[in-house]
Amino acid sequence: MKANEIFQEYNDHILLTYNRLPAIFVKGKGSFLTDIHGKKYLDFFPGWGVSNLGHCHPKVMGAVREQIGKLIHIPNNLYNPHQAKLAKELIRISFEGKIFFCNSGAEAIESAIKFARAYGQGKKSEIISTINSFHGRTMGALTATGQEKHQKGFSPLVPGFKYVPFNDIGALKTAVNEHTVAIILELIQGEGGISVATKEYVKAIRQICDGKKILLVLDEVQTGMARTGEIFAFKHYGITPDVMCLAKALGGGLPIGAMIVKKELADIFKPGMHGSTFAGSPLVCKAALGVIKAIYAEHIMKNVKTQGLYLLEKLDELKSKYDIIKEVRGLGLMIGVELTIDGDAIFKECFARGLVINCTQAKVLRIMPALNVTRRQINKAIHILDTAVEAILTKESVILSEAKNLKVA
Repeated sequence: MKANEIFQEYNDHILLTYNRLPAIFVKGKGSFLTDIHGKKYLDFFPGWGVSNLGHCHPKVMGAVREQIGKLIHIPNNLYNPHQAKLAKELIRISFEGKIFFCNSGAEAIESAIKFARAYGQGKKSEIISTINSFHGRTMGALTATGQEKHQKGFSPLVPGFKYVPFNDIGALKTAVNEHTVAIILELIQGEGGISVATKEYVKAIRQICDGKKILLVLDEVQTGMARTGEIFAFKHYGITPDVMCLAKALGGGLPIGAMIVKKELADIFKPGMHGSTFAGSPLVCKAALGVIKAIYAEHIMKNVKTQGLYLLEKLDELKSKYDIIKEVRGLGLMIGVELTIDGDAIFKECFARGLVINCTQAKVLRIMPALNVTRRQINKAIHILDTAVEAILTKESVILSEAKNLKVA
């Protein structure tokens, strides 16, 4: 199909639920995407963090090729060895517990909501989340999300949720009451603008949960699988969650989610209380095993720490150069550049010049390259961002000058 035909088919047959950029991608390798015309793009936001190891990583592709000719799917009332192996590996690298597999981050959050309600036994059911959080788009996950813009038009939402400011332990203490069953938290708010939880805040929440027998649910859908320089972000904080939700990078591009619960809580779910038709198939579990193998065999976390510091350093240099950059923040290779102006024009200018990033919360450029990114690729991305910012500021200056001249005339 030609490009204009593909655009037309989208217009005719696909719901308009995304603001799509005008490019059609047909190939990806490592940190690069290639469009239908052969133009290459440096991808510094690979699939909202799904492709943590870059596109088509050899260990993931090898695992998929090996499995796809043998067995793709079986139902979860049967056993498959790769699901067992993946569960064991995830427990080994996280904390002692048991796992429920699903297909996405939203499903993992929904599982955690149901698990928390079951834990409350009808006596406690209220769940507290934070303002500017993002937990998914299904009804429970959407209600847990602390952003009205995403909830608008979908009322009535699921009852029993409360929102408090992020990094404000006083507000959280005030919100907790005898009905509180769980606190759900992103350690770094991704869609919320790359806001990082402080260690004091997280440790205080853990103490509150321990003292009042409240579940601490960590949403590591975006921070998990080495994005922050540790295999899971909670390892930066010296605490362990009661429940952890994973997805995105876990499958290396294939859809998989997981909820891990502490072992002492595992008996809360009984057969028939929850399920998922496609979850934990042999194919996706084999891919996820390839992801874990690559992270450790290729010393990915070391690269994240090294290149993350370098990327922050280069972005701070841009901050010194441009007054419109208010703050650079983040952890590992999960970085936000907050602007004093709307970031959409800069985001689009970067894309036009061959760099894929993201803009969230209107003024925050979200930069999350593949975890095996090189210094050379970072330098190229910084150069494109630099020229894009300069181009946009020049355009705005010209527009203001023309408007001033018209006013004078």
